Amino acid sequence: MNTEQLWQQFHDPLVRFVNGRVPDPAIAEDIVQDVFMKIWKHLNTLKDQEKVHAWIYNITRNAIHDYYRRRRPAEELPLHLEAEEAIEEPDLSKELAACLRPMIDQLPDKYREAIHLTEWHGLSQKELSEKLGLSYSGAKSRVQRGREKLKELLDACCHIEADRYGNIIDYKQSETAGQPSCGKSCPS
Repeated sequence: MNTEQLWQQFHDPLVRFVNGRVPDPAIAEDIVQDVFMKIWKHLNTLKDQEKVHAWIYNITRNAIHDYYRRRRPAEELPLHLEAEEAIEEPDLSKELAACLRPMIDQLPDKYREAIHLTEWHGLSQKELSEKLGLSYSGAKSRVQRGREKLKELLDACCHIEADRYGNIIDYKQSETAGQPSCGKSCPS
């Protein structure tokens, strides 16, 4: 889709959406104009066209929040805006966690054991070193190498997009998915 098609499809619904959240129709129109400037500027960064609706409304909600922040920095957001943010989004980290167990089982024994004990059983690396009779630095190294090998397996199976905080925001199985490195339980 191009920006003109998006304007035709989303302009009126966005104006209604914003009008219900700001005190003045002129302000709502300004916010929608700003939203379309951001859409025009960043449309080429949208990777999945099927998510355009959610992407546009996310930009719009952020623009409304920006308006309230600029207006009175000390004023809290109206309650109806805060409640809207409570919409539960899928936890992609949990979805991908289902892939990890079969991948961990593919690791060499010493790395598999280190990952199981620290990540699943909650042992600290110090406790791991004592349990396995390793030096503390040896235990840290084993866990680190196990994580690196696990990341290599996951990267071979899936393309993962993360935000600047490391939170998973999207993922897709790569063309090599279905090969032995990918778990059968991985979502597609």
